[in-house]
Amino acid sequence: MRKYFLTGLLVLVPIATTIWVLNFIIGTLDQSLVLLPEAWRPQSLVGFDIPGVGAILTLAIVFLTGLLTNNLVGNYVVRQWDKLLTRIPVVSSLYTSVKQVSDTLFSSSGNAFRKAVLIPYPHEHSRTIAFLTGTPGGDAANHLEGEWVSVYVPTTPNPTSGFFLMMEKSRVVELDMSVDVALKYIVSMGVVAPEPATPAGIVIAKE
Repeated sequence: MRKYFLTGLLVLVPIATTIWVLNFIIGTLDQSLVLLPEAWRPQSLVGFDIPGVGAILTLAIVFLTGLLTNNLVGNYVVRQWDKLLTRIPVVSSLYTSVKQVSDTLFSSSGNAFRKAVLIPYPHEHSRTIAFLTGTPGGDAANHLEGEWVSVYVPTTPNPTSGFFLMMEKSRVVELDMSVDVALKYIVSMGVVAPEPATPAGIVIAKE
């Protein structure tokens, strides 16, 4: 019975977790329905709520926003909006900080999370996977001798929290591993190990 129970868990836990995450995401995105007039909402049109309509609406808003701002008129409106928000006390610091982070993470020209690296952490005799985020800036850079880099060390199994470190470049090893594979490795707590890298020029034949 124990064997059958564990087998059932191995099958159902990934399915249940996936359904729960999707339900949470869709439920959150469905909150965008408040932007529609009450007469246009599914509850008023068909008499009951339709899961996913808000998610589709959110995706449409994001797409249309990108489409409209990708021209001269849209860019002008965005610039004026930025100027307005940066002149409002309190709102200015919050908006500027969030905008800088989002520009770094989502911009196609950004360098955030572009490389997975191996660093000594939390002590000299252990190693962990981190992500290269850039180079130290501000006054901190004036107090660092030699070449240093900025890295983000995610926690397991939740990579959205972690630690920001500045390390000597010579102590950071770039890995032949994509960011997606590295994240999967971290989230799985090392259970889902990536395939070993193949040296250049060597091809492993599969039967």
